[in-house]
Amino acid sequence: MEQVAYVPDAGHSHVITQAQKDPAIHDVVLTTEEEGVAVAGGAWLGGQRCAVLMQSSGVGNCVNMFSLLQMCQFPFLTLVTMRGEYAEFNPWQGPMARATQQALELMGITVVRVDRPEEVEDAVEAALDSVFEAGERVAVLLGQKLIGRKKWERD
Repeated sequence: MEQVAYVPDAGHSHVITQAQKDPAIHDVVLTTEEEGVAVAGGAWLGGQRCAVLMQSSGVGNCVNMFSLLQMCQFPFLTLVTMRGEYAEFNPWQGPMARATQQALELMGITVVRVDRPEEVEDAVEAALDSVFEAGERVAVLLGQKLIGRKKWERD
């Protein structure tokens, strides 16, 4: 993996930190998630592999850009941290959480869901093979119980 594109997100903080520390990985900070689809396409055209990190709410921002995946048929990997599920404090996260998997599948993206820590490594490795060996488009959904309860903190 030569590139990791992301909108900063606490659920992906460990992966983002590791990507930033790795000199072999170019981390690309996005202003909005749909830019990640274009970054992944550009990386592929330039001979590199890219993973896009986003929250489930960001999937909704990407639906129109996912048409690029259908038309150009380039490999695409996204790791999606789920919000709006377990112990969610923000009611705005719920509707997209309930629609995330179906929205991805309707756009031709295979969805793999992970809810237990011991499943993560195998699921991500399988997704990497499907994407970069077989040329598929895959989203790995990381359930909210897996990433932990997000807490609202007031100053």
